[in-house]
Amino acid sequence: MTMAPSPSPIHERADIRPDSLPIDELLAAGQPVVLRGLACDWALTQAGQHSVAEAMSCLRGHYNQRPIQYSYGAPDIAGRVFYTEDFTRINCEVRRGRLDELLDAIAEHLDDPRPPTWYMASAPVDALLPGLRDSGDLNLSACGIHAPPRIWIGNRTIASAHYDAMNNIACNVVGRRRVTLFPPEQVANLYPGPLQPTPGGQAVSVVDFAAPDFTRYPRFRDALAASSSSVLEPGDALFIPNPWWHHVEALESFNVLLNYWWSSMPAHVPTPMHALYHALWSIRDRPEQEKRAWRAIFDYYVFGPAERAGEHLPEAARDVLGPLDETLARQLRAMLIHQLNR
Repeated sequence: MTMAPSPSPIHERADIRPDSLPIDELLAAGQPVVLRGLACDWALTQAGQHSVAEAMSCLRGHYNQRPIQYSYGAPDIAGRVFYTEDFTRINCEVRRGRLDELLDAIAEHLDDPRPPTWYMASAPVDALLPGLRDSGDLNLSACGIHAPPRIWIGNRTIASAHYDAMNNIACNVVGRRRVTLFPPEQVANLYPGPLQPTPGGQAVSVVDFAAPDFTRYPRFRDALAASSSSVLEPGDALFIPNPWWHHVEALESFNVLLNYWWSSMPAHVPTPMHALYHALWSIRDRPEQEKRAWRAIFDYYVFGPAERAGEHLPEAARDVLGPLDETLARQLRAMLIHQLNR
């Protein structure tokens, strides 16, 4: 049997500090980068280096008693927040409670070889843990970026390969994580699951990375050949440009990550996911000759140079073919709503 290809290492840098992030440089390169030691001096990182108990104590000290939402899974899912066998439901249940209760539950099963899965995903730090950022944060505002951090807390959880519509700096604060990345062009080789429901908001690969079935998913070999992977130690961070696919496996019995999401576009430009759903509705099932024609039209108006479709027209006549500002964005939104409501 042919061995599966091994991922290459993710490119690394160790010269970047939280107060001097070269955001423009990272975005221009458009490649993932491990930022070694970026968050190593944060108080929560330091607490986790001493012990799990000290890291949990740090979190408890900032917790403002607001209720949280988290996922619970039985031991047999082995940390993989995923679908049921028929892909119509998620294999975890969503619960509401308190952060201290969640921490107690994780602590009770720290030494279990197959513990239940406990996972609080993407909670806003400022709303839940006020003051935590005072002792460790990224200075993204100096780069003109508004990206309030979100926190992820759990035990040995697995976030199956997925992509985000935003750029991401993920700071691994407590525990270790193995991250495997795939370029956006590998989407077909990753066998995405349903668009709805999803384990975390985006479609995920249905391939079990721990035991890939190459008979059922043969193209996954090609995805692996194009992949890169690294283990993030406590204090390491990872820049992931959108929409790179990333598979994230937490390796310790207690893990904490803070991430910062932001869009490369101003707020008046919506996510491309809206266009994807609209295209599924209006284009996908048309005859092939029509789809080829619409591909050429989209290449001209959308995927080619932004100025091409309007450059031969007087500026006053370009309308939506000109640069998209906030006023024009509002007009486009109103037109779409009107057309969809007809």
